[in-house]
Parts: sequence; C-alpha cells; structure tokens
Amino acid sequence: MNPVFVALDTSDLGDAEHLARAVGGHVGGLKLGLQFFMANGPEGVRRMGGLGLPIFLDVKLHDIPNTVAGALKSLGSLDLAVVNVHAGGGADMLKAARDACAPATKLIAVTVLTSLDDDDLLPLGVSDGAAAQVARFADLSREAGLDGVVCSPHEVAALKAGWTDGYFVVPGIRVVDGGDDQKRTLTPRAALDAGASMLVIGRPITGAADPAEAARAIAASL
Repeated sequence: MNPVFVALDTSDLGDAEHLARAVGGHVGGLKLGLQFFMANGPEGVRRMGGLGLPIFLDVKLHDIPNTVAGALKSLGSLDLAVVNVHAGGGADMLKAARDACAPATKLIAVTVLTSLDDDDLLPLGVSDGAAAQVARFADLSREAGLDGVVCSPHEVAALKAGWTDGYFVVPGIRVVDGGDDQKRTLTPRAALDAGASMLVIGRPITGAADPAEAARAIAASL
C-alpha cells in the first residue's frame, strides 16, 4: 500500500478537492489538519472521504480526559482511517481517548512537533533533547494501548525497534533539506527505510508547480 498521505493544509474545500483529485492516483490517503477542519468541519471531512481515499484527521486533541473522549465520540461517524491526540495530555487522557475512539480508526499520539529541535525544547523544561522526549511519550502511548505515535523521521527507527507492531506516522518529509519551518526532516525513502508506516507530505507536493507529477515522483522513489 502507498504510505504517502498528502497534507491538504488549506481552508478552501474546493482547493482541497481539486488537489486530492489531481494527486489521488499517486498517494495512499489524505491528511486533513486544523486549518481545514476549522473552516469546513465534519461535513468537509465527509466530502473529502467521498473521494475514496483514507482520511487521517490531524487535530491533535489535548484536553482533560472527559473532553477528549467526548470529542472522539463526536468524530466517530466520520469513518476515519487515523486520528490523533497529543501525548502531553497524560496517561489518563490517552486511555480515555483509546476507549472512546471508533474501533476501526487507528488512534495515534503526537510526541514532539517536527518544527521543534533540542534548542526549542530547553525553555520548555526538556533538557535531554527531542529524542528522549519522543521516547517518553511513545512509551506512555504504548502503555495506554494506542496504535502508534507521530514522530519525526529521526526518531522512528529507535521507536520501531522497541515497538515492532506500532504504527508510526512521520511528517517532516522533505525532498531536499531546509527552506521552511520543519527542522527534523528526512527524504521519503530514508524515512520509509527507518520504519515509517505513513509519510505525511504537504508542501513538497501541494506547493509544486505540478502536484500530480511531484506525487508521482515521490511514489516512484519508494
């Protein structure tokens, strides 16, 4: 199965549908984030699901356990392939999310955003770096019974070694290094070889002059 989920980070439903149709033959699914969800809501997600590709709803739920459980129950009618919460909500929140999530939907937890590096984590009280924090959050998520985590391509190999049946969603995928707000990045092939289950790829596809050709080239590289 094609592991590439294209990130449709737009508030315009028409643009999202156009992009999805353009690249649909070269990707394995669609990633819809907060920008899309805040503008279009559940009905927009249903519209995108009607295009026939699996949906990863990237909303990073992070609140008290009861609120997160209620939110996931509200999302249960959307036929999602994957949805996420934030591991920083703690063990009780993760367990409540697990119990509330639709059985057919993979539930994963965000560890450390790929826009952060070790220097960014120091003011947050994390003195031992991103890899150590990712490992802590991954352990917490596994113990809570989640299906996997979101991590950068730099951490996925170490996590995969200790969680062989985990589902690892990996953003921070770049065809070339640098140039934007993502800091912990790798190429699609390198991330897949490291153990990624899903490659979330946005701007290298959606920002290309020909998104369909960019998606085709990435798929061919895998």
